[in-house]
Amino acid sequence: MNVIPIPDSMDHRSFDRLVAQLEEVDGRCLFDARRLRWVDPMGMVGLLASGTVVRDRSGAPPLLQLPEAGDVTGYLGRMGFYRAAEGIFELDRRPVVRKAQGPSDVLLQVTPITTNSDIHEVVDRVQSQAEQILARTLHYPASAIVQFSVILSEVCQNIIEHAEAPGWVAAQAYRWTKRLGRHVLQVAVCDLGRGFRGSLQEEHSARFGDRWGDGTALEAAFMHGLTRFPDSGRGQGIQQVRRQVNKWEGVIAIRSGTARISQGPDWNDSPPKAEGLAPFPGSQIHILLPARIPEEG
Repeated sequence: MNVIPIPDSMDHRSFDRLVAQLEEVDGRCLFDARRLRWVDPMGMVGLLASGTVVRDRSGAPPLLQLPEAGDVTGYLGRMGFYRAAEGIFELDRRPVVRKAQGPSDVLLQVTPITTNSDIHEVVDRVQSQAEQILARTLHYPASAIVQFSVILSEVCQNIIEHAEAPGWVAAQAYRWTKRLGRHVLQVAVCDLGRGFRGSLQEEHSARFGDRWGDGTALEAAFMHGLTRFPDSGRGQGIQQVRRQVNKWEGVIAIRSGTARISQGPDWNDSPPKAEGLAPFPGSQIHILLPARIPEEG
């Protein structure tokens, strides 16, 4: 049996290390998450996507050894991970899930996205909680709630329009003490579809010639607003999301195929573009919105 050790911290950074281990996997597989001490929304949807890839390749659900840390297994339960993992993983034991005490910082549990109705349901579900988290925790103006709903709708719509494959979304606020010293809201969207290169291939590959690849396709969509539609003005949601996240001084990163592109303020140390990554289907979108620092006086 193939054994894949899960990093002790599972987030958008360690997702690359997990993906690199999947290339040589053939047959039944075990995901060993016993040492997992920290996992965020991107880590959870990335783990579900990785398990789905292995399941489809081997024809059987991989075994997932749950974390030994009780607070981590409890957090996975609060985020709806186990419900989303049904049919993807076989768990090594039944997890104990306890309800959170006090106000929840979970904006959106891990939610599968397969139809447009799923998107409408997600946006409707987060409205009241978004007001609490964006206004009270991140100190954003009331107008940000509508703008955030648009962002959430657009990144989920990317799954339906471009992926044509399973996808998941999750969002949570937490205090990012080590990196930023203030609260952040993270939105994670992951799918297993065609990716940006596959989506733009027919309409745009010829103009780029030998330069066409995952990195070029990401840059074309992310920076220049190119879409799979021949007429201008359609499908430019990702570029609009990028601009809004930039206004809020947040970070947005998209991984697709073998490349990643990102944008963020000075405190974000991720490179603007990375290529030559281990291949993975679909696209993975990571958005981090920091709390505003109240103006003095």
